[in-house]
Amino acid sequence: MRQDGLYWGPMTQPRVVPVPCLSDNYAYLVHLPGSTDTLVVDPSEPGPVEAALAQHGLTLVGILATHHHMDHVGGNEALAASREGLPIVASKYDENRVPGVTKLVNDGDTFDIAGLHVRCITVPGHTLGAVSFVIGDAVFTGDTLFIGGCGRLFEGTPAQMYDSLCVRLAALPGDTRVYCGHEYTASNARFAAVVEPGNDAITKLAERAKAAGQNKEPTVPSTIAAELAHNPFMRVREPSYKARYGSDDPATVLGKVRAEKDNFRG
Repeated sequence: MRQDGLYWGPMTQPRVVPVPCLSDNYAYLVHLPGSTDTLVVDPSEPGPVEAALAQHGLTLVGILATHHHMDHVGGNEALAASREGLPIVASKYDENRVPGVTKLVNDGDTFDIAGLHVRCITVPGHTLGAVSFVIGDAVFTGDTLFIGGCGRLFEGTPAQMYDSLCVRLAALPGDTRVYCGHEYTASNARFAAVVEPGNDAITKLAERAKAAGQNKEPTVPSTIAAELAHNPFMRVREPSYKARYGSDDPATVLGKVRAEKDNFRG
């Protein structure tokens, strides 16, 4: 990844431009190198997205919404207002919860847009309508999977989040780039170090987050392999977690880790 936060993958893979929004959100412009047609994932507000489109000379042709929370979809209608017929894609579960939605998707659905092939993975837990979008070697996880963490269980259950993180997303290739909805990495790394002291991967994550903060750079992307190494919510099957939380059931362990994180002030 370059110092300006952009990632240039191979020519067959999408270029991803992180767009900081609000206080700690990310929207993402996603397009093929050489093409000006682009998607935006989770535009919480229109201003930064419009500025990034102009800066990079890109034309917005679609919006992908990972879930219905306004800090992810607040810019939908403003962006669509000046672009007649702009597709806005969200989970079927969020049919009446995502502003301006025009295309509803279910688990496993695929479609092509902007020259990109998009695959949908439903990932309930943070919300019941959460969906991750796989585009080439990248996955956009919203608030389901963070770097070193996961979203609060506002609507789903620990068992649902376990399936979403440790079965569905964990099944992606290890080198899949992970782009999440918020810059929470530094805090997540501090919590992970409490849960699993002595894990070198967590130490390296904390160091990376500190360096990124000092340089005012994003910590995205991570990878699926990295998350399996340092993310406590994806490591709940490890013996040390079962011992710490007193259960052999990984979904129960995840729920206990989430409850501890909810009260963490580190």
